[in-house]
Formats: sequence, structure tokens, C-alpha cells
Amino acid sequence: MNLDQLENENPNVFNKTEDRLITAQEEDDNVVDEFDRREIFDLIRDINDPEHPLSLEELHVVQEDLIEVDNHKNVVNVSFTPTIPHCSMATLIGLSIRVKLLRCLPARFKVTVEVTPGTHNAEHSVNKQLADKERVAAALENFNLIKVINQCIANRSKG
Repeated sequence: MNLDQLENENPNVFNKTEDRLITAQEEDDNVVDEFDRREIFDLIRDINDPEHPLSLEELHVVQEDLIEVDNHKNVVNVSFTPTIPHCSMATLIGLSIRVKLLRCLPARFKVTVEVTPGTHNAEHSVNKQLADKERVAAALENFNLIKVINQCIANRSKG
């Protein structure tokens, strides 16, 4: 990855959402607590952008209102918005979101990650790659690619 030539040298940076207050009921293991969009957002908001020292939340790549959760059908759908229409990192960002959710959510969930409609020049191609289980599995067997994904999803100190 050549970071000497950034595609988007001066991205718009947005304020982060305040952390959600955790209630006693949410910490009680005896209470059935379904997943909601905010909980999914909290899992992916701090994913690091592959080009900038910023989170996907700070770049508005991920937003809470672009997440859908259906606990009864065991489905999580996340749309993400690249910072520029020709972002070459869109597939990598989508894979990072997908991997983070697959590692954090119970296996019962079917996770779908797609580019927000109309926000990327190769939206159909990126979505096709992210939806293809065999392509995703092959990508995750690539040592260099999984190393980059792990760097993107690694926890960093909150600033």
C-alpha cells in the first residue's frame, strides 16, 4: 500500500458521537438484550481508515442511520459511504467492517456490508465482491490483506 499518494488528501472530518451510557439492565446477563443499530455502530465506529489516522466514524464512512438490525431474522445490514466516489479502498473498508462484525457478533447473524447507493463509481462491483462468500474467504486467507484488515480493526486509544 503506497501511502505517499493519498487519494483524498484533505477529507472532511466530523465530530464523534458521544459514548453510549451502559445501563445496569444491559450488563445483567439474566436479561435478554437484543442487538440494536447503536450497538452495531459502536462495534464499527472506531475502525481505522486505511489511508488516514482517523476512524470511519470521523470520516462519516459509517453512520448509525445506515445500519439495520433484525434480531428475529438474525440479519445485520451495514451501508458505508466512501469519502470520494472513486475510492480504491472501498473493498478493503467493507472487508474490515465485515470481519469486525463477524468476529464480534454471534454466528447466528447474517452480515451484509454494502456501499451506500449512489456514493461510489464502482458500487456494483464492490458490493458484488463483498457479497461473494468465496471471494471474501479467499481474501481473508491472503496474509498481507488480513494483516492490513487487522490493523484497521485494531483497538486504539480513544482521543
